[in-house]
Amino acid sequence: MPRELPELRPGAERRLVLAASTGGHLAQLVRLAPGLGASADSLWITFDTAQSQSLLAGRNVLHVPYIRPREGLKIARAFRSILPRLRSEEFDAAVSTGSALALAALPAAHLAGIPTLYIESVSRVNGPSVSGRVLAAMRFAQLRTQHPAWAGGRWGTHPSVFSAYRTVPRADRPEGPPRLFITLGTLRGYPFHSIIDRVLEFGLADENTVWQLGETEPATELPGQVHREVSGADFDRYAREADVVITHAGVGSVLGLLEMGISPIAVVRRRARGEHVGDHQQQLASLMKSSGIGVAVEVDELCPEVVAAAARVRVEVDPSGPGETGTSLSGTDLP
Repeated sequence: MPRELPELRPGAERRLVLAASTGGHLAQLVRLAPGLGASADSLWITFDTAQSQSLLAGRNVLHVPYIRPREGLKIARAFRSILPRLRSEEFDAAVSTGSALALAALPAAHLAGIPTLYIESVSRVNGPSVSGRVLAAMRFAQLRTQHPAWAGGRWGTHPSVFSAYRTVPRADRPEGPPRLFITLGTLRGYPFHSIIDRVLEFGLADENTVWQLGETEPATELPGQVHREVSGADFDRYAREADVVITHAGVGSVLGLLEMGISPIAVVRRRARGEHVGDHQQQLASLMKSSGIGVAVEVDELCPEVVAAAARVRVEVDPSGPGETGTSLSGTDLP
């Protein structure tokens, strides 16, 4: 039977299993891991992507095949590949921030006798995700939310990854049209054509614009430098060289940009347009608006005035914030 979950805090070093799907889930876990007391030899379980290669370089990593949202068969296959590894080594606890990979890694840890903790994504402002609800129903994992407003019952609270950031005026405001970096994430199977249409409609892009399109195949030739996917290092460079970064409202993209001191424009993907499996990016947008970190808009709200306003601010990072890592959280990402 699994042991009691030990105290997970800085200074109490633990060998952990740290499992998360790539994108915002992995970005959050990387930032939270030091606050959980994760030791250097902890085991990371995730997908093999440019983001994970950048964030987890030099770490102990088990890669499993990519799982799209709600792919039950692939979750089962990942479970079968993870379980033997967890049974063959000693771990103090297993922690996941989701999404689908949590449903493979945490049950495997439970069967291996390892106590488990699930920390719901900060993007879930109003309640748990499907993964969170499934794990709650299974009743073996400890559960935490980053939003005290809906904590209660079996759900405890955990410090939010966004609590360490604040927006301040930018001293070096650009003159003339701002230079843009437009990154649409790499969520497989969910293109984001509406944001491209909106940018082109208002003539926001020019020869100095850099695009990372991911799964989105443009219907027309785009001005500037166009990439399907970029490395973590190139992502950082393009973001820092830009006056304004426009991204989808995915936690990984937003968190990585905030970590670099960039106040992004986060544009919400919508399920009705076939841009995501659900509408939870609107919850992250609401959180950004209420906390004043970055700018969050629907596609039809993106305009030159919003871009100009974003060019006038930057972000300060509180080094004493939760899960300080000193590690860049940027790069290609999923939701």
